[in-house]
Formats: sequence, structure tokens, C-alpha cells
Amino acid sequence: MDESRYSHASAHGLVPWHGTTIIGVRKNGKTVVAGDGQVSMGNTVMKPNARKVRRLGAKDENGNGKVIAGFAGATADAFTLFERLENKLEQYSGQLLRAAVELAKDWRTDKYLRNLEALMIVADAESLLVLTGNGDVLEPEAGIAAIGSGGNYALSAARALDPYEQDAEKIARRAMEVAAEVCVFTNDRITLETI
Repeated sequence: MDESRYSHASAHGLVPWHGTTIIGVRKNGKTVVAGDGQVSMGNTVMKPNARKVRRLGAKDENGNGKVIAGFAGATADAFTLFERLENKLEQYSGQLLRAAVELAKDWRTDKYLRNLEALMIVADAESLLVLTGNGDVLEPEAGIAAIGSGGNYALSAARALDPYEQDAEKIARRAMEVAAEVCVFTNDRITLETI
């Protein structure tokens, strides 16, 4: 990859994410975030079973975090963002929207965080959001969002299924299967979390 072109694209928010697909689906009171397990370095699969979707925040009655987060991008950067989001959730009493807005502000303005290269989908029982390093907190139209190299494939599949399928989990699983069939940087080892 031409490093100067990559740096230019990165500086303008056009980072070419390779190596993952994350999808979030909200439907009929159920929210699902799913991600594949492939970690790629160039054209080589480095790991086939990574967990790119995690639970965060205060625990529910089953001991699970009340927030689900999935990331596309550099792993170390994603873990930094997970940690920061967890701190914001604690600071704002588990209010995901407020925590996400505050994280996005920090991500855009903080000299260190500004260099982190990742995108995130975060969700709780009320919200499904996409967070970017440009300071964006986006609530997707029709309750479906996808990020990563296979994100557009998964998004298209989920939108096509949406009028015909009532179960958010079935939509997310099939959309991930489609992305894995089409995107060489996405595999079929899916991690799925539901709220």
C-alpha cells in the first residue's frame, strides 16, 4: 500500500478499513451486534477467531454488560476506545448516548486519541450508534448499521432482509454470512451479542 496515499486518506477520514465486518440491527425491541473473527495483515489471515464484539458497562441481572460494542480497525486502538467508553459509561451512570457523545468529543479533540484508527458500533436497549474519529455519533436509519471492509455487503443484505424477517438476530446472522461470502477480509466465525 502506498503509505503517502494512506496517510492522506486517513487525514481526511477516508481510512480504507480492511479486515472486519461489524453489523448492528435493532428490531422489535431487540438489539444485536455481530462481528466476524478474521484478523488480516495484508493478504495473510493472522487469526481466524478474534472477538471484535464485547459487552461493556454496568452488569445486568445475568452478569452481562448492558452495552455492546463492536470495532473495525486497529486492535490496540479499539481496546483504547473500549476502555475510554467504559470510563465514560461509568462517569455518566450508564447513559450510552451521553457517554458516546463525550467519547466522540474526546476522540476528535484529544491529540493522542485523534490518531486512533477505528470505527465503533455501540448499542444498549434503547440506542444503536456508530462512532467515528471525526467526532460523529450517528444513529442509523431503520435501525441497521454496518462498518468495516465487508460493512456495505452486510448492510445491503440486512436491508434486503428487513421487510421479510422480524428477528434481528436472524437478520444479523444472514447479513454476516453474505459479507463472509463476498469480502475476502471477513470470515464466517461470528460473535453475536444481543440485548
